[in-house]
Amino acid sequence: MDERRYHFVFQPIVDVAAAEVFGYEALVRGAEGSPLHGADALLGAARAAGRLLELECEAALAAIAAFGRLRLPGRLFINLGAPAIEAFAADRGSRLFRAAVDADVAPSRLMLELTEHERVEQYERLHAALTVFAAQDIGLALDDFGDGRSSLRLWAQLQPAIVKLDKYFARDVHRDPRKVDVVRAMLTLAERFGSLVVAEGIESATELAVLRDLGCRYAQGYLLGRPHERPVAGVPDEVSAVLASGKIAVLPNALPGPHPDQTVARLIVRAPTVSADACNEDVRRVFAKWPDLHAVAIVDGDWPVGLIDRRTFLDRYAQPYFSELFGRRPCAQMMNPDPMRVERDVPIDSMVRMLAGDDQRYLFEGFIVTEAGRYAGLATGESLVRAVTERRIEAARHANPLTLLPGNIPVTEHIRRLLAARAQFAACYFDLNNFKPYNDLYGYWRGDEMIKLAASTILDSCDAGQDFVGHVGGDDFLVLFQSEDWLARCRRVIEQFALRSRTLFDPQDLARGGFESEDRRGFRTLFPLTALSVGAVEVRPDAFSTPEDVASAAAAAKMVAKRSEGGIHLCGLVSDDALACG
Repeated sequence: MDERRYHFVFQPIVDVAAAEVFGYEALVRGAEGSPLHGADALLGAARAAGRLLELECEAALAAIAAFGRLRLPGRLFINLGAPAIEAFAADRGSRLFRAAVDADVAPSRLMLELTEHERVEQYERLHAALTVFAAQDIGLALDDFGDGRSSLRLWAQLQPAIVKLDKYFARDVHRDPRKVDVVRAMLTLAERFGSLVVAEGIESATELAVLRDLGCRYAQGYLLGRPHERPVAGVPDEVSAVLASGKIAVLPNALPGPHPDQTVARLIVRAPTVSADACNEDVRRVFAKWPDLHAVAIVDGDWPVGLIDRRTFLDRYAQPYFSELFGRRPCAQMMNPDPMRVERDVPIDSMVRMLAGDDQRYLFEGFIVTEAGRYAGLATGESLVRAVTERRIEAARHANPLTLLPGNIPVTEHIRRLLAARAQFAACYFDLNNFKPYNDLYGYWRGDEMIKLAASTILDSCDAGQDFVGHVGGDDFLVLFQSEDWLARCRRVIEQFALRSRTLFDPQDLARGGFESEDRRGFRTLFPLTALSVGAVEVRPDAFSTPEDVASAAAAAKMVAKRSEGGIHLCGLVSDDALACG
């Protein structure tokens, strides 16, 4: 510090909407080749030496001077901790303002970027300090929001103009639906708080496209420009291409989370109980009074100690002399002492493991529902199977369980985004010809393998960044192509599937080019080898109003394709309201 053996590099921050540089973040570096070259090492040494505040203040003034010498456009983001901001405010900001004027940088071009080296405790004092700079239109940015140090309380109390989202959320955002959800939530919060968001750490064009489509106003990262002593003043060509593109990004598919209402509580059947010291005759009277009751819980106070199912009990009671011999004996002798007990707040989704368990008695005797361990009611195995099935069906609408590809709901949502963006795309409906007779002949296992092969073949020929692949049920796939060479990709899918699928046929069927199976009328018929066909619709801006219209047109084209010799059928708009197919 005494020898001023530090310098600055500047990293651009890009305005996504305008596709131009919005400003630069100044990053301090120690002497080249020294142990203190990196910012973390330098700041750590300053903290250990008790000179962190001094370093931050001197570095801020030196960064302004360096920025002025470079004549860079836009705003200058200066990293400062809360103590440094308060120190600069002590003289009403005179040192900071003077440094800006001397460097020919208007104070309003400065942006103080709050970094939390230490936890901010004195919110009121920091807020008062920031008021000094607000009078000169110097803004506040909150750094690394979401890394565990930048708190929501800081955001709410300080009301920064800009919030910089931690780089963790940008990294592979196109692959992680949870990160997409976080970014969406932060953007919604930013809109409510009147802040703008900078997405940090962007390293790929795909990440940038997703964040652009989610609504991030500003972006920063190696893709947009690495920190440099003399950074470029413009936006790289690769970045300009992404920001100017009319294509929308393919978002990662998310499965529906547990629904707060979908718990075991919804399965409860209100039913009477029998005390543990009751006799078998008491249990019989309960079943006689409640003809629809499938079982009765045996309780000791509020604690369920066992379960007697109706069918087993009454079958035994109907045996000769049973009532005379055992009617007055304790019912505990007839109960299952280890029944299934489930808390009422347990999500139904988590009950799937129970369905696959070895103990299947709950299917006929049901299980006991508890609340804080106490008896709350009964539930039937039938109602559990039905509830789990409903949840699995709902999940399948989001992601097909066989291929894990997006299902009907995300397909519809993606078409809706394409239509809203007035994007030009091709909706291509892939289907397997003669799949049912193949499935009947070779069995479901081989049929599943063929569906998975079709999925992988389609995926291999698509651009994951701009082509959306959905599995809409059975052997049907809907691909929403934004790739300009989509027709060549479709042909490649059909050709590659024809080659790869040969391993799924027996040698004799390959030799004769077909297989024998029953047709829909039950007659033995020779079917051609199962192959993919595709019906395609070119969708131009404003050609369709709803996702359902697009899907219906593609399905209609698919039906024609299944009857065509080449396996491909195209429908394209020749006027505003007419389709030409061929």
